[in-house]
Amino acid sequence: MRYALFLLALLATPALAQIEIENAWARATPPGAETAAGYMMMRNKSSSPDHLVRAASPLAARVEMHVHTHDGDVMRMRQVKSYDIPARGSLELKPGVAHLMFVDIKRPFKEGEKIPVTLRFEHAGEKNVVFSVGRIDATGVKQ
Repeated sequence: MRYALFLLALLATPALAQIEIENAWARATPPGAETAAGYMMMRNKSSSPDHLVRAASPLAARVEMHVHTHDGDVMRMRQVKSYDIPARGSLELKPGVAHLMFVDIKRPFKEGEKIPVTLRFEHAGEKNVVFSVGRIDATGVKQ
């Protein structure tokens, strides 16, 4: 039985290793905030595309995927069902482009803390990631 579980673990590991998450971060939030935004770089090492289909955190009632669109001079945010990560490619969630929206956060996000998030990919399965909380005015750009 242990041998079978070991083999299953070996078979599952390469799929998870195909998606790499870098620079997962969120901005600190002011007191009373109900939402927060999270950003990251997702790299797909696989020869097949994958899709981030769900995200969850114990610190939010739900985590949604949002993109920004421009309607003339107005920037709008809209929810999407998934993010597509191309084969042997990457997708960066960054301010003004796309983000994870933590909705109905349980408490404000404080600078320096860590936010646990579970990402669910269509092919690679679940991946646990820790988002580092930066300053409330953080841009994600290293200074």
